[in-house]
Amino acid sequence: MKASNPQIGTLGGTLCSVWASVSWGDLFQTVLMAAIGSLVSYAISVLLSRPDKK
Repeated sequence: MKASNPQIGTLGGTLCSVWASVSWGDLFQTVLMAAIGSLVSYAISVLLSRPDKK
């Protein structure tokens, strides 16, 4: 791979612009909401998959 590859430059510029525009608070909130969503999804799937005990 060449060091002057335009795709690498484009990717680097895109990553730098995204990195500069995202705040740590937004990143933390996104991670927290993703974790809560996955826990709720798992809990609902466990509740729906267990058989009724009648």
